[in-house]
Amino acid sequence: MRSRALAVQAAMLLILAAGCAKTPATTTASAPSPTGTAMTVPTGRSMDGSGGVRQASATGTTGMRERVDQYRAAGDLVDVHFEFDKYDIRPEAAKMLDADAAWLKANPRHLVLIEGHCDERGTVEYNLALGERRAKATQNYLSAHGVAASRITVVSYGKERPQCMESSEACWAKNRRAHFLVKNQ
Repeated sequence: MRSRALAVQAAMLLILAAGCAKTPATTTASAPSPTGTAMTVPTGRSMDGSGGVRQASATGTTGMRERVDQYRAAGDLVDVHFEFDKYDIRPEAAKMLDADAAWLKANPRHLVLIEGHCDERGTVEYNLALGERRAKATQNYLSAHGVAASRITVVSYGKERPQCMESSEACWAKNRRAHFLVKNQ
């Protein structure tokens, strides 16, 4: 009788042990970095808190770092705008990019810098990545329409350089853009 009671207790112990919830394995993998060759550099205060402004630079398709301050505005190139939280080229933006591509093909001695910008909503890191995707989508469109990829450099400023400072949908729409600057080769 005693051995039977021990067997029942052992069986119950095994059932309890098997039935206990196990802690699932966890991983700490981070999200992969956005692909492409953009340098995502927020402007403003330096990381050490000294208040110094960082000199932004960008990486082109050749991997060479270029100084952003060497580029200037080109009145013939028109900014393209994006929907909230998107980086796909809309049909109306495609028409503007077709005109931009034609200008760039007609002016082969100009290099182009595409700046990716976002509105104020979201974190700095998220907007830097989204701005990079917008600049890369614009670069890919221009390259697919005959502009040599070696002439194009991209940089993301995320929400750090707004064109409009109001907190309204109309203003935010102006800030979600790819902006063009050029320099001579």
